[in-house]
Amino acid sequence: MKKTLIIGATPNASRYAYKAAHMLNRYQHPIVNVGVKSGEVAGVPIEKPGAIHQDIDTITLYIGPAIQKDYYDYIVDTKPRRVIFNPGTENYELEKLLDQHDIEPVRACTLVMLSTGQY
Repeated sequence: MKKTLIIGATPNASRYAYKAAHMLNRYQHPIVNVGVKSGEVAGVPIEKPGAIHQDIDTITLYIGPAIQKDYYDYIVDTKPRRVIFNPGTENYELEKLLDQHDIEPVRACTLVMLSTGQY
């Protein structure tokens, strides 16, 4: 199982980050929710960015490029194997930074990857 950190987690059921958290749970991938909203998603509390998790395989992004800048150090310090840029989160600058730290940038959709067995 691939422990996944969701950046942009929200308790709003109409958002894709919410759907991804539930689908990751359904496929038995442990999750860490990180966001600015309070609450929980899929039974896991939403944390504020800050605590570095050293056991993360994948970070999946649900925040736009303008907001991502505030997360660059957090993402790199977490040292995931890969970062998924979901549609609308693509960011060449961050992809280049990830490459410099041997972190694989992936332009894809977490929901599609899970449902097609490519996660």
